Amino acid sequence: MTGIYVHLPFCPYICPYCDFAKWPHKESAARRYLEALHSELDAASSADSEHTVFLGGGTPNTYAPAAIADLLARIGAKFPVSQPREVTIEVNPELVSASALEIYAAAGVSRLSIGVQSFVETEIRTLGRRHDAGQVRTAVAAARSAGIASVSLDLMFAVPGQTKESWRSSLETAIALGPDHVSAYGLTVEDGTSYADWRAREPAAFADQDLEGDLYDVAIDTLEKAGFEHYEISNFARPGHRCAHNANYWANGEYIGFGVGAASYRNGVRSTHTRDLAAYVAAASRGLKIPDQSERLEGAQRAGEAVMLALRTAQGLSFAAFKERYGLNFLEYYASIVEPYRAAGLLEVDAAGARLTRRGRFVANDICATFITLP
Repeated sequence: MTGIYVHLPFCPYICPYCDFAKWPHKESAARRYLEALHSELDAASSADSEHTVFLGGGTPNTYAPAAIADLLARIGAKFPVSQPREVTIEVNPELVSASALEIYAAAGVSRLSIGVQSFVETEIRTLGRRHDAGQVRTAVAAARSAGIASVSLDLMFAVPGQTKESWRSSLETAIALGPDHVSAYGLTVEDGTSYADWRAREPAAFADQDLEGDLYDVAIDTLEKAGFEHYEISNFARPGHRCAHNANYWANGEYIGFGVGAASYRNGVRSTHTRDLAAYVAAASRGLKIPDQSERLEGAQRAGEAVMLALRTAQGLSFAAFKERYGLNFLEYYASIVEPYRAAGLLEVDAAGARLTRRGRFVANDICATFITLP
């Protein structure tokens, strides 16, 4: 399976923590961009293998529903969608309408990812969001009525001013809406964002590591108690509702990105389109090569990335699959890394493979980074 990611970068407003390739929505710019995106898709080679599709952003539902339906038809003409179908679109809840979701469903959307972040009014405003809890409830109900098979809610912890009690409240409110999937992400303060400036001025406003760990603990306990499977570091799903598109990333599978700033990984080469909007539109519109940065992952680097991605998942890394794909004995090659983590209770190893323990998940980024940097 190959993942198809399409980036729609326009937003009705810019959130102060966001570091994605995005711009404030302007009708003329959004129209020119969509035309360029169509040209890039038209120029792409068709493929016979099955694909998942993910429309991300930005805020994809700034576009009219008919434009989304047309875009999905163009993608489907080039790339056959996997069976069972998984076609995801990210949406902001305040822009959702029942009629739009009916058009999405008719166009093949099977999965709706709703950017909620919080159900607590003060936290919503701190995050620069403009929805309210009622709009999320309406969006979920409309998705169900439209027949969209899977609904996911994105939530964020370690928000400035957040407490364990307010975070638990958001989680419980989300669970009460009956979603099929919940993504719970810890806030990362990225350079160049408004939040980076705020933290430089007032570092005490942001959660320290102890509080962030406590909040992650609350998420795991609350969601697992409600019947969600913790299948990846930040992702929880009811049975049958794991995100296949993202699972392909974690399996180090291939994916193709379309649009400004979109990333691809094919035949061991990772590439990322320019984040310069004008440069992207100019090249794609004329059928020219889109400016990008690329690197070929080989040897230890490619194997290390596969380990990093696999350890993010609950099932972890399979020794047999790793040896078949990379020709390496995991326990021998990474002995200097594995043994200290296993002794510290951060990594669990058995005859079949290795996976992070619950304690290990709290420091997953640090652990995974060591496999990437091994010479």
